[in-house]
This record gives sequence, C-alpha cells and structure tokens, in this order.
Amino acid sequence: MALIVQKYGGTSVGSVERIKNVANKVAKFVDEGHQVVVAVSAMSGETNRLMALAKEMQDEPSRRELDVLLTTGEQVTIALLSMALQQKGYDAISYTGWQVPIHTNNVHFKARIEDIDADKMMAQLNQGKVVVVAGFQGVTPEGDITTLGRGGSDTTAVALAAALKADECQIYTDVDGVYTTDPRVVPEAKRLDVITYDEMLELASLGAKVLQIRSVEFASKYKVPLRVLSSLQDGGGTLLISEEDFEGLGMEKPLISGIAFSRDEAKLMILGVPDKPGVAYKILGPISDANIEIDMIIQNQGIDGTTDFTFTVARNDLNMAKDIIKKIASELGARETLCDDTIVKISMVGVGMKSHSGIASTMFKTLADNNINIQMIGTTEIKISVVIDEQYLETAVKALHQAFELDK
Repeated sequence: MALIVQKYGGTSVGSVERIKNVANKVAKFVDEGHQVVVAVSAMSGETNRLMALAKEMQDEPSRRELDVLLTTGEQVTIALLSMALQQKGYDAISYTGWQVPIHTNNVHFKARIEDIDADKMMAQLNQGKVVVVAGFQGVTPEGDITTLGRGGSDTTAVALAAALKADECQIYTDVDGVYTTDPRVVPEAKRLDVITYDEMLELASLGAKVLQIRSVEFASKYKVPLRVLSSLQDGGGTLLISEEDFEGLGMEKPLISGIAFSRDEAKLMILGVPDKPGVAYKILGPISDANIEIDMIIQNQGIDGTTDFTFTVARNDLNMAKDIIKKIASELGARETLCDDTIVKISMVGVGMKSHSGIASTMFKTLADNNINIQMIGTTEIKISVVIDEQYLETAVKALHQAFELDK
C-alpha cells in the first residue's frame, strides 16, 4: 500500500463527464489498496469567468476580495468530485485550503505556502476515505483566504505530498509526460521515463510548460518523487527524482535530456558606453527597479575606452525597457541604442554535461552546418543556451535533436 497524492488540472475536470472520469482513475488506485489524496483546480474557464465578474465591479479589484472570489472555483470541483466518488461507492471527503489548513504568508494573489497541518487528512485516510483538497489556495495566520498564483494547484499537490510524506505525487495534465522537446516541432521527440529535478527546473524556466517551476522547486527541496501523467490516456509518464536517486537506479546519465525554447524574447543593445566601473549597474539597475526580469547579458570591451552592452528581456517588457535605456544612454553619452524582438532562445539541458566535453562544440557546429548565426551564448553546469533569429527556430531544434540522437 502506498500513499499517493494526485493533482488534476482545469482541463481534466472541465465537465461533469471529465470529473466522472477522474473519479474512475482515483477509484482504480483505491481498489489497488492505496491511500489517495486528490488536489484539483477549478473547472477550465471558471477562473477567467470569475475574474471577468470582478472586473465588472472594480477596475482594479481588491486582491483580498479577489482571493475570496477565485477560490470558489476549486470549491465547486472538490464537492463534485467527492459526490462522483460517493456515487461509485467510495467514501470521500472534500476540504478547502483553509479547512486543511494550508498555511500561507499574507501576500494575496501570489501567496507562498509556509506549512500544512496534515493531521486531519491522515485521520481521514486512516479511516479509509479519499481526501479531496482544493488546489491553488490557503489561509493566512489571520484567517484570510489566499491564492497561490500561477501554477498554484501543482504547488498545492507537491506541498501536500511533502507534508504527508507521500510515496509519490502524480500531476495529471493534457500531455503524457516530459518530452525531449516539443513534439509539435519535432514529431520524433521521445517521452522521458525519468528526469532529475535540476533538469526539469532548467527546462521549465526555459520555456517547457509541462510543470510550473514552483512545484518542481518544492519537490526538489523536500525530495518528493513527482510523476507527470496524462489524464486522458494510460501510461507511466515521467518520474522526477534527485540526481542521487537517478544514480541509484543504475542508469547512465544521458548527455542531453531535452531541448527547450522560448519565443518570448527581446534583445536590447546600448553601444559606445564609457568603459568605467559601475556602468553595468547604471544600465541594469533602473531596469531591475522597473521589475523587468533580465535574462542573458553580454558586455564587450572596446579599444577606444567604450563598451557595448547587450541583454535580453521578455518580449512584452521590451517597450518599457526601451524607454529606460534611451534615457540611460543619453545620461551616459552612449553612441546608440538598438532593439530586436525577432529573436528566440534555444537551450540544451542535461546533467550529463557535467562529465562530458565537446557538447558546446557539437551544438555550435550543428547550427553552423545549417547556416544559423548565434547572437548570444549563456551556460550553466547543465545547460547551454543560444539566442538566434526566430525564423530559424524549428530548423535549429530539429537539427540539434537529431545531432544529439534524442530521437533514439
């Protein structure tokens, strides 16, 4: 017998029929003798509907009241799923986030989980019940309802698994696992049976949208075995584990586990800046103060006492960043500012990079063979990222996927 925490997203519970389908999946695990806790999202489209209602009342709705409103979406789902299980003859009980309770900080609309009281859930599990918990929500020390922000239900599930010391946390989505790259771009992409937390964190931060970063961080911190599965088809999915556990399985680390890419990229250049200490801060400080996230940075030292400074931001932050660097350029006496929103970032990720050389050269040769120019390069211990022109995105991903034999 195992204790399993399962999470089903909005698409999986988007209709009465789909909720009944989830009940069938849960029942299968109960029949096998497992204890099951289920975390669910609101039915697909429900959160957007509630948000639209709020906007009709207030141009800028109070975040506290928004949290009160939006959490009703999950409350509907937990009740319906519990009813579906009861109809099938299984003892099920539903809990909202504040009933568990899931303790969070006071930041409404983007709260962080600080602690979960598992006693009530364990008591119900030991009585043979299925516990159904509302994802995406918690409660402050003062008793106010909070929501956890984007991907909150994934985070709820992993946090519940950590608190309950579950044997496994299963995230059910509309895909059947983590792939070597997006199958819509490379049909030959393969589903990975196992991947490390660190690799998944890199892939998620670089554009892979299978799991939210916060949930992977939580799983990594508390060493929660995390599995990604499809709610629409059977299969083993992809298991996320620590690098130590990966080695314990006796598996050889692949050089590259996956290729991620992001179209949401823009590049800004400020040319001919005086090459003096503190210039980088004078450029990037105001960008950071405007809450604009900076990704890749390159600084080239010139021979005439000046330097060229290049960095990337999310594409929807480009206009704001452009206005800021124009002002900075004027103050610093820079020669010119340039912007480019026709770039993409492609990243190769793999823990095998730590012990193998030649990966970067193979990547660069592959791109060169396909006449693709590299504009920027960034590396970490398990990642190599390049910025290229967006028109070459698919060509580059396909070529790299083949060059590193990820289809095998």
